[in-house]
Amino acid sequence: MAKLRTRNHKVVLSRSAGGDVGISIFLIIFGLFMFIPMYYVVIQSLKPMDELWTYPPKFYVVKPTLSNFTDMFKAMSNSWVPFSRYIFNTILISVTGTFGNLFCGSLAAYVVSKIKFPGRSLLFKLVKLSLMFHPTVASVVNYITMSRLGWVDTYFAIIIPAWGSTLGMFLMKQFMEQGISDAVLESARLDGSSELRTYWTIAMPMVKPAWLTLIVYSFKDLWNMGSSTYIMSEQLKTFNYAVQQIVSGGVARAGVGCAATVVMMLVPIAVFVFSQSQIVETMSTSGMKD
Repeated sequence: MAKLRTRNHKVVLSRSAGGDVGISIFLIIFGLFMFIPMYYVVIQSLKPMDELWTYPPKFYVVKPTLSNFTDMFKAMSNSWVPFSRYIFNTILISVTGTFGNLFCGSLAAYVVSKIKFPGRSLLFKLVKLSLMFHPTVASVVNYITMSRLGWVDTYFAIIIPAWGSTLGMFLMKQFMEQGISDAVLESARLDGSSELRTYWTIAMPMVKPAWLTLIVYSFKDLWNMGSSTYIMSEQLKTFNYAVQQIVSGGVARAGVGCAATVVMMLVPIAVFVFSQSQIVETMSTSGMKD
């Protein structure tokens, strides 16, 4: 049983050895549940066709091959839209949408958390309320808005809404309230720093874990975006959409589908591994607070 004891006027939580072992076992099992699906997809992508449909399924490869990856790139190269175009669209939407969301969300969070003005509490409550609804709830209104702005079948229909994602503002606002002292900002203002300069040179470096977390979440969603109701032109569609078209070929494309899934996983996983420690720090700080 965990017990509280003091050491040098600090509260220390001491656990029994059995408790530590139990927690470790639980975390290992939970980690395996997260790891096994990714491992299985990688293994499936390396299997030839005669091994893909063996029963019971095997978690290893007898005759590994890269033919699924070569078939995927051949199928992509035979498309009337170049393979490079799908990659370009995905990178453009992911990068511009992510950093636009970072700038807009962090700037709005700085204003709401560190600048007092009438109605800021109500504004943040509306932000929290918006997080409770699925995006499909407002899909009709969004489409009408995009149509009247003339953004249907353009990059703007995907990128601009990503900039206004309220999740970014929520994460940044909660972290700024806990991680930035008002005294530091007030000292900068007394030294003649403008609010924009204070935000960029003082506030943003102090909340690096939060904006790295936001980059991971936003980039993951945009990178994995497939078909969209706003995009009709083939030359504006993303790599994930092209992959979905290949996979829809049926049983014969099962291995190619696994290979495409592996390719799609590489970039988000790399981004997550790079900033995982920052994400943990942000999640421990950015709770639901008023």
